[in-house]
Amino acid sequence: MDFTLSLDSQIDQLLSPVAEFLTSIIFYAPNLFGVDIPLIVVWLICASVFFSFYFKFLNFTGFKHAIKVVKGDYTDKNDPGEVSHFQALTTALSGTVGLGNIAGVAIAVSIGGPGATFWMIVAGLLGMATKFLECSLGVKYRVIDKDGRVHGGPMYYLRDGLKERGFVKSGKTLAMFFAICCVVASLCGSNMLQSNQAYQQFMVAFAADDSFWIGKGWLFGTLLAIVIGTVIIGGIKSIAKVTSTVVPAMALTYLCASVFILLNHWQDIPTAFGLIIQGAFNPEGVTGGLIGVMIQGFKRATFSSEAGVGAASIAHAAATTKEPIREGYVALIEPFIDTVVICTLTALVIVISGSYQSANVDGVALTSQAFESVIWWFPYLLSIAVLLFAISTMISWAYYGSIAWEYIVGESKMMGMLYKVVFCLFTIIGASISLQSVIDISDSMFFSMAIANIVGLYLLAPIVKRDLLQYQAKYTNKKPT
Repeated sequence: MDFTLSLDSQIDQLLSPVAEFLTSIIFYAPNLFGVDIPLIVVWLICASVFFSFYFKFLNFTGFKHAIKVVKGDYTDKNDPGEVSHFQALTTALSGTVGLGNIAGVAIAVSIGGPGATFWMIVAGLLGMATKFLECSLGVKYRVIDKDGRVHGGPMYYLRDGLKERGFVKSGKTLAMFFAICCVVASLCGSNMLQSNQAYQQFMVAFAADDSFWIGKGWLFGTLLAIVIGTVIIGGIKSIAKVTSTVVPAMALTYLCASVFILLNHWQDIPTAFGLIIQGAFNPEGVTGGLIGVMIQGFKRATFSSEAGVGAASIAHAAATTKEPIREGYVALIEPFIDTVVICTLTALVIVISGSYQSANVDGVALTSQAFESVIWWFPYLLSIAVLLFAISTMISWAYYGSIAWEYIVGESKMMGMLYKVVFCLFTIIGASISLQSVIDISDSMFFSMAIANIVGLYLLAPIVKRDLLQYQAKYTNKKPT
């Protein structure tokens, strides 16, 4: 290590080899049809397609009922749980609506061209069925302790659900593997990416000419870690209270800005969609051609919506309900809002502005440049949005990681506090290293959770389908009571 470098550069130099090693394992990509195809992405795509057909495209037919549930039409305060359907949805959304929609989309479009947008939309729509399945299971197999705290997610439905199917040892093994991956992903995945891009956007908007902040990612990360720490100590109720306010407000602000820009370029919208469709099926200049652009779209959509990864089921498990299928309906809205709506609007702005053709600009800086082409002061607003999105995503992942950590080491206030301290330390590290290293580490840790989770989803899908048929017979043909 070169100690003449800044602290940020030293941290990056130390972690870059780790990032490269993880990427080579998790994203092992044999060359097929002249294209390197990551097997983990194929694993997720196949699952989304299968579950969409298996549940007879509940992705679309169940949307109306899902809206009614979120509105509170079926809410019963006497049901077990800790948060409302709406709070569970916003907590889970806070873990997905964030820099994946802002920086992630920019990365996909800059690498895969406008056509990546089309495949992001397709992946988002298909992912709705996967999200329904995993979140239904999250509630069905959750554990409520003597203090009323809910523990749920893939660890529990892999362990207890597969036990019902007769796979006792396999269930325990998969559950522990997922829990370990989830803890590491919460520390190295979304946490580090959020702090990294929040710092980058801060530099773009406020400190481009300020030599003090150059190379001071560690200081920015420290301030961010203090904010995160004050929220996550309060647990899921504190997190839900924050996210149910921050997420809708910032999502609405971001959507309004996107729509404003599109209205300013309304005459270019048909051309943009033309580039997206053309690029999806006849891409030019994209490495890997059609397969290459498809992989970029699916990869970024999965990172954004988390469908198949299983983490969101940890948040949904805390919902106040006695009907697991009902919360599954709520969960299927997530990929639609996150990927189909917000990611698409971001991509359209980038395509219409032509920013995706910019060289040496990536991540959130590319999105900022696209918005700035119409709204000169938008980078300042985006900085605030990025910061709040980053905070909401990080506190949600802190909760996910803490539940997985408790599953591994047991309930202990001291061990729980240890995890939260380490989480805050990784917030500092994330702001200190390069974007490429962060993306490699976060993608690797994030997608590793899907390995065990999807195996369990295939084995447990028949149980959820049986429960779905019973639920539909009982509720969807009746008015709310």
